[in-house]
Amino acid sequence: MLRTTYKLRNGKILYREEYHQGNYGAPGKKRQKKEKPTEEQVKVVNRMVKQRNCRLRLLEYFNEGDIFATWTYSPKERPPDMKAALKDFQDAMRYVRRQYRKRGRELFWIRNIERGTKGAWHIHLVVNEIGDTASILQKAWKKGGTWSNDIRHNDKTYDEDFTKLSSYMTKTAGTGEKKADGTVEKSRIKESSYNTSRNMPLPEPKEKELVRWKMEVKPVKGYYIANIHEGTNPVTGYPYRRYTMVRMTDPPKKKKRGQKGCKKKKSTST
Repeated sequence: MLRTTYKLRNGKILYREEYHQGNYGAPGKKRQKKEKPTEEQVKVVNRMVKQRNCRLRLLEYFNEGDIFATWTYSPKERPPDMKAALKDFQDAMRYVRRQYRKRGRELFWIRNIERGTKGAWHIHLVVNEIGDTASILQKAWKKGGTWSNDIRHNDKTYDEDFTKLSSYMTKTAGTGEKKADGTVEKSRIKESSYNTSRNMPLPEPKEKELVRWKMEVKPVKGYYIANIHEGTNPVTGYPYRRYTMVRMTDPPKKKKRGQKGCKKKKSTST
């Protein structure tokens, strides 16, 4: 068993994954040699890795006050293919990047270009807020409409550890959204292209082998668990979990005995 821990935002956030290695073997069976995964297993793993890395970048470089935006196309401006849509995105981002530089700010972004099953195109975009970001995004996009809002003001995509947003931003063809009753709706995406800005490297995680699987998860001292997800690996049959811990606000320092809030006045002699 293995535990992987990412230290984010200089230790304000700890992101952990606990799981059995892939060759551990199903329950009741001996350790097995690694076998070539099926095409379907590769798709599932790739989606999980993409979503995990998106969530890590959101936790490291963004907060709930940053912007979640969507650029839509008017029917007459729809691109013929993904290559043309990528060029539209790049043209718009050149303007955005230029405006950030004028203000002396660094631009961070995550985007997913999506082509719907009925032919409509749109671009989902997460960018860091610098005061007038919504206005900049609107002026940058010439192909249709611009919708933008603070991440925290969208219940569909916001939770404390960005699980919803990372899932939304990494949607791919053939994967429908999960409904309130737990079922998955039919995919509305025919094609997608996910990417991030290059100035968002992820820290190297620390790995630790676990002797046994603990049924109850306890946070590191000084942290609380913001979100936890547990499941069963469909290949090995063993459980896995991931959870995000956030450092609690440091309590005010206690005054030493005899220390007062104001300075002692010097005595004067007559």
